[in-house]
Amino acid sequence: FISLFMLENNIAPRFLAKDTIMDVMGIGWILRSAEQIPVYRSTEGAAESLRAAVAAVNNDMVITIYPEGTITRDPAAWPMSGRTGAVRVALASGKPLIPVMQWGPQAVLWPYTKRPKLFPRKTIVVRVGKPMDLSAYEGKPLTEELLHAATDDLMDTLTAMMAEIRGELPSTPRIDVHTLSKPRSNYQGPNHDNRLDS
Repeated sequence: FISLFMLENNIAPRFLAKDTIMDVMGIGWILRSAEQIPVYRSTEGAAESLRAAVAAVNNDMVITIYPEGTITRDPAAWPMSGRTGAVRVALASGKPLIPVMQWGPQAVLWPYTKRPKLFPRKTIVVRVGKPMDLSAYEGKPLTEELLHAATDDLMDTLTAMMAEIRGELPSTPRIDVHTLSKPRSNYQGPNHDNRLDS
């Protein structure tokens, strides 16, 4: 859905992908040809792993970074805490960080399930916010403390954008993405059929 949204707005969709996938026969060629951005996970340090992402935005490419790095495990599909990659790329490059929130895809395919629900047709909302104000963090060493604080600001912004669309606020604490175990394929969320149909 995000790719379609970007294409309809004349933006080439570019996402981050593990560098090892770029070497897989067939798939790797497709990803490289579509100018997807490798993340070098085997390198030491997050800054080095994101060097291709920083280079891409410095070359005026728009890239999409999912700050959680995975699909939410929140039972009500609220954002979890974020990883620092999106903020790190923005601060390292000096390029704007624009929050984008989507709501509706979970009604088509709930996270970690296998059977999509295509009918009845669903409403998909994509909301684009104003560029994040990162001035409080600019020009400072990119310490983990600074990056986590800026990432918390990003996740607060995304949660507020989602709350506006949903007309409600989260009722439970934000899940810490750093403490997650592997997802279960039968994860459904409580009463999600009644709650998420649009």
